Amino acid sequence: MHRNKELHDHLLSKARQLTEDWYNTIDKSNSSGVYSSNDPKVIENLKKQNFEFHQLFCEVFIIDKDTFYKRLDDWVLTIAEDKHHLETPTHNIIQEFMRVRNQYLDFVNEFAQNCKEENIFNQMRLWEDIVIDSFDRAMLRFMELQNEVVKKQLQSQQQIIHELSTPLISLNADTALVPLIGNIDPARAKMILENTLQQCVQKEVSHLFIDLSGVVMIDTMVAHQLFQLIDALELIGVKPILSGLRPEIAQTAVQLGLNFDRLTITSTLSQALTIKSNNR
Repeated sequence: MHRNKELHDHLLSKARQLTEDWYNTIDKSNSSGVYSSNDPKVIENLKKQNFEFHQLFCEVFIIDKDTFYKRLDDWVLTIAEDKHHLETPTHNIIQEFMRVRNQYLDFVNEFAQNCKEENIFNQMRLWEDIVIDSFDRAMLRFMELQNEVVKKQLQSQQQIIHELSTPLISLNADTALVPLIGNIDPARAKMILENTLQQCVQKEVSHLFIDLSGVVMIDTMVAHQLFQLIDALELIGVKPILSGLRPEIAQTAVQLGLNFDRLTITSTLSQALTIKSNNR
């Protein structure tokens, strides 16, 4: 049985010392990110996070494992989401987890040496095992949770990039331009369709220039989605005018059997603007 109230109380009484000893022994010359910061607020928060960990970790010796792991996961998540830890190399963070683990093993050994219980050697091995297992879980959960946080950030950034890469530019009260540049994959094509329709409704656009002169190549699926956009624009009362259609894209559209009969197409954007001006 690894539970021991006296060991819990002993470790808890050392919590502040553990934090100060840990921070003072960080090799700041070989660390980066949060561990090498000179900002007093960052340092204070780092010590606070470490002290909270000690207050939590001591409970492994008095509460059931499931409850402890749930509380441990909650603390690990706050570190995984912490801005300064996200800016810190993962290997530095894992290194600090391991140093704190060694602190606990030293204190457990110290407690066992002063303990007069029978079979204390076996008991100490049990305590050491629970410390090692709990830190292993903490490190594993940290890497898992931080990976999830980084993934969400990348997805959010990717969405912003897609939105910025398909701007709808108002030319006058009822006319707008969507200049498409670079490679268009299915995800970006879907974003173009959704954003363009939404902005056309919001800005009350009746004529929309779609310029493809900056698009080098698209596959059949993307071509199909772009022409779905054209059909959808007509359904909401927007007249699309297509310019800069490269031969390769035109060939893909023909192979898909797409109908150009109702669509105004020009070689360049300037020609498209001239047609619109002459129709006023």
